[in-house]
Amino acid sequence: MNPAGAFYSPGPPFAMAMPALPYAPAALHPTAVPIPAPAAFYPAAPMPALAAFYPGGVPMQAPLPRPFRVPVNAVWADNFDAVRRDMGYFAAHARCVAVKVHYPGVIHGAQDLGALTAEKRYTVLKANVDALKPLQVGLAVATDDGRFAAWEFNLSDFDPDADPHAVQSLLHLGRRGLNCLEHRLRGVPMEQLTRALRRSGLLSSRPGVSLVTHTGAYHLAYLMKVLNGGDPLPGDMAGFLGSVRRSLGEDVYDVARMAADCRDMPVGLEHIAGRLRLAPPLALHPLAGAGSVLALEAFITLRYHQFRGDVTRYKGVLHGLQTV
Repeated sequence: MNPAGAFYSPGPPFAMAMPALPYAPAALHPTAVPIPAPAAFYPAAPMPALAAFYPGGVPMQAPLPRPFRVPVNAVWADNFDAVRRDMGYFAAHARCVAVKVHYPGVIHGAQDLGALTAEKRYTVLKANVDALKPLQVGLAVATDDGRFAAWEFNLSDFDPDADPHAVQSLLHLGRRGLNCLEHRLRGVPMEQLTRALRRSGLLSSRPGVSLVTHTGAYHLAYLMKVLNGGDPLPGDMAGFLGSVRRSLGEDVYDVARMAADCRDMPVGLEHIAGRLRLAPPLALHPLAGAGSVLALEAFITLRYHQFRGDVTRYKGVLHGLQTV
C-alpha cells in the first residue's frame, strides 16, 4: 500500500512558497563523510546554495523563494529497513532536524498550565509521557548540500483496547487520518526505531546541527522516551533538560516561542506556515511527518528572514515548559 519512497498527494490546500535556504558548504563541516546520496525521492532544493550563519559562513541576502514541496515518506514495517539504510547519509550531512510526535492525548494534570510553575508543568508532562505510548514520530531533515528528507514512523505498540489514552485525542487524530488498527498490523515496534535512531547518529549532540520542534515540550519528551527505549523521564526539569542537551545538543529551538515574538504572527503551526507562505508538504494526511516539515521550514524562514540568523535567545526554551 505504501511502498518504500512512495510520494503522496498534496496536503492542506493553503497557498505557500518555500523559503530560501542559506546552508553552509559541506567543507565547513569536517564531520560530514562522503556517503553517497540515497534515492532520488529525497529531493534537493531547486535553488542555489547560499553561505550560512555557521562558523566561517558569510551572511547573504536570500534570493526570492521558489515553490518547493517536501514529500513525506510513510514508514511501516515493510519499508523500515530501506529507510534505515538511507538515514546514514542524512545523519552525516544534517544541518537541521525537526521533530513532531503524535501521542494519545493527555490523561493527567491541570488544564490551566499557565497557573503552574515550570517545575510543576514538568511534573504533569512526566506523568503523561511515562504513562502513554507514542503513535507516530515525524522527522524532517535539511542537509548541507540542499537535500531534504521527511519520514513518518508509524509505531505499532499502542493498543486502544488496552492502553490508556484520551478518547477525544484519538478521535481528533482519526479525523486527520491516523488509523490505530493499521498501526497495530503494519507499524514499527518502538524498540526497532530506538535502535535505528541510535545507530544512525541522526539525533545526536554533534555541533552545527539544530533540533527544531513546535510547542515542543511534549514532542521532545516523547522523542527522549523513544531514544531511551521507553525508560521513564528524569525526575525533575533540570534532569530532563540536561538529558536533552546530552542527547540532542545545545541547539534546540521551538518555533512557537520564536513566532511569539513576531508581529501579527498567528498561533498554531499550520497558521504560522500560512502566514510565512511555506510550501505545504506532499503528504497523504496532515499528521506527524507533515508537521515536522512545516516546523523545519518555519524555523529556517524565521531564523534567516525574521531574526537575521541570530536566534541565540531562543536556544533551549520550550513552549509548554519554560513558557506557555
